[in-house]
Amino acid sequence: MRLFAFVIALAAPLAASAQDRAAILTDVPAAHILPRFAELADATEALSDASQSDCTPQSETLRAAYGTAFDAWISASHLRFGPTEADDRAFAMAFWPDTKGFTPKALSRHIATEDPAVNDTAAYAETSVAGRGFFALEQMLYDPKFADQGSAEYRCALIRAITADIDANADAMAEDWQSYEVNLKQPGGDSPYRTQNEAMQELFKALSTGLQFTAETRLGRPLGTFDRPRPNRAEARRSERALRHVELSLIALQDLAARLSADHPEIAQDLDVAFNRALKNAQSIDDPALSGVADPAGRFRVEALQQAVNDIRNIATTELGPTLGISAGFNSLDGD
Repeated sequence: MRLFAFVIALAAPLAASAQDRAAILTDVPAAHILPRFAELADATEALSDASQSDCTPQSETLRAAYGTAFDAWISASHLRFGPTEADDRAFAMAFWPDTKGFTPKALSRHIATEDPAVNDTAAYAETSVAGRGFFALEQMLYDPKFADQGSAEYRCALIRAITADIDANADAMAEDWQSYEVNLKQPGGDSPYRTQNEAMQELFKALSTGLQFTAETRLGRPLGTFDRPRPNRAEARRSERALRHVELSLIALQDLAARLSADHPEIAQDLDVAFNRALKNAQSIDDPALSGVADPAGRFRVEALQQAVNDIRNIATTELGPTLGISAGFNSLDGD
């Protein structure tokens, strides 16, 4: 009996690695990746247009366009590979966490010198990544300290330069994903993925790392420690989007998890239940900026949400990955 069990244990990963991934590797790019980047490109174009019409930071139209475009980015931001990572595009879209405070310094430097790069989208793309993307725009729209720096004319030009750069970046990602998807669907040959397993591992890593980033960074940074909570480290706190980003990320990752587990209904059900529990937790918190982590009751609710996200990670790591015969592998959050 022991020998039989040993043989079965050995056969399980071999059977998993022999699975035909073609359906999933066709479905995920077509139904999960490409629509997100197409939506992002549309939303960032509307954002750039809005800034051209009215660059006033308090403009309701501009702020609404910023929110819609930022939503679209968060819903795609877990796909940190291929065209998303080329030329530091992901960092240029969202330079966060900014542990050294480089973004306000970069913006102040542009304003103080009236950097002419704001007049040319290509030139602005060559400036510091800290002064680009949604977090730079958030500070220009929501941080009072930029309300009277320099001239109103230059601040307007800077806002327009940031939105045009965001749009150009989103367009480049959306265009490149159109041609890159074949690498996932047809690994081998010129694809960076030699096998279906390698392509699946890339997608599984996006799921795993996305969950890790939400638990450890989006929630972990503002939580800090019980004795020293860090509410000012919450993501997009100025525009009160920290909790929204957690929800949007979970919704996007739930969709990816469902597609990766499509051939394994029991695991798919476990993941779905866990995601729904985490989303219910998030939706029960009335604290959009996560500023309540400094209060014991508020902290408890955010810690419960973090644990719910970690429960999803555990199912992905211990059930889905082994069943698929893959692991998350190394990711940029693991450090050196």
